[in-house]
Amino acid sequence: MRGLLIINPQATTTSGDAADQVAKRLAGLVDLEVAYTRYRGHARELAAVADCDLLIVFGGDGAVNEVVNGLMDRPGAASPVPALVTIPGGGGNVFARALGLPAAPQAALAKIADLLAAGSYRSIGLSRAGQRYFTFSAGLGMDAEVVREVERQRARGRKESQTLFMRTVVRRYYRGTDRRTPALTLDRDGAAPVTGLFMVLVTNSAPWTYVRGRPLLPRPDPDFSSGLDVLGLDRLHFSDILGAMHQMFRASGRNRPPSGKHVVTAHRLDSVTIRCSRPTAFHVDGEYLGQTEEVEFTFVPDALRVVAPPTADLVIAGRRVILVNDDFG
Repeated sequence: MRGLLIINPQATTTSGDAADQVAKRLAGLVDLEVAYTRYRGHARELAAVADCDLLIVFGGDGAVNEVVNGLMDRPGAASPVPALVTIPGGGGNVFARALGLPAAPQAALAKIADLLAAGSYRSIGLSRAGQRYFTFSAGLGMDAEVVREVERQRARGRKESQTLFMRTVVRRYYRGTDRRTPALTLDRDGAAPVTGLFMVLVTNSAPWTYVRGRPLLPRPDPDFSSGLDVLGLDRLHFSDILGAMHQMFRASGRNRPPSGKHVVTAHRLDSVTIRCSRPTAFHVDGEYLGQTEEVEFTFVPDALRVVAPPTADLVIAGRRVILVNDDFG
C-alpha cells in the first residue's frame, strides 16, 4: 500500500523531531513518500495529483482543508481518490478529534496503525461553501473576524493557542466588530428568510470547535452524514455569545441543541444561503477567505473515504459518550 505523507512544517507541533518520528513510524506501515509544503495552497496542489492509496496529512485543520479540496478537485485521470489519514499537528485539530482520533500526534499514530491493520475505513460527508469544501465548520461575521486576527498574529510570530483565541474574541468584541447593525440573512428552502443576524456558524455535522478538550456542539449528535447545521445570533451581547457556547458545551448531555430568544438554529439541511448587506468576513475550517456578500452552502454525502474508528469517543460534562456514525461500512 502506497502512502504520501504531506507535512506542514509551519503547524504547531510538526517541527523538528516530530515530523521525523511520524515519517519513521508510517514507513513501517506503508510504502511511504514524504512531501513538505512550501507555501499556502501547496498541500492542495500535491493532493490533486497524488498517485497513492493513502494521503496522510500531518498538520492542522488548514492543511487538512487544503488536502481535502485537492482530493475533491482531482481530474478524472487521477482517480481513484486516495483515502485520507489525518495526524493532528496543529493548534485545534478539530477534524481529527471529531473523527475519534486522539489529539496528541503519537497517540493518534498508534491508533492509526491499528486502524490500518484492521482495514477500518468509512465514508463521510463534506460541505461546500461556494466552490470551497470544508470538513467541520464555516462562519460569517465575528467568528471569521477572530480567525482573521489570529492569522495576523500568527504571521507576526505568535503561537496559536486557545488563550490567543479567547483574548482575540474579547478584543474583537470590544474594539472591532459591529454590534449595532446586523448584516446577515439566512435563506433556506421551505422556510421564510431569517434577517437581522450578526453572525452565523455552519457546521458539517461536527463540533464547531474544541475548548480545553471539550467539543462545542451545535446539535447533540454530530455524525458527518446528516447534512448542514446552522447557528446564528440576532443580538451580539457578550451574554448571548457565552450563553450559546455554554449550551454547545452541554448539548449532548442535555440531548438538545442550543436555543434562546436571540439564537437561530436549523439542522440536517441539504443547502442554505447566507446573504450579506455589506462585505462580511468569512472563513472555512479556521482559514480566513476574505470578505463576501453571499455564500451558498451545500452538503455532499459520502464524499470522501477516511481512515478512522467506527465510533467517536467524546468526553462531555465528565461523562463518556459514544457517538455512533450512520455511514460505517
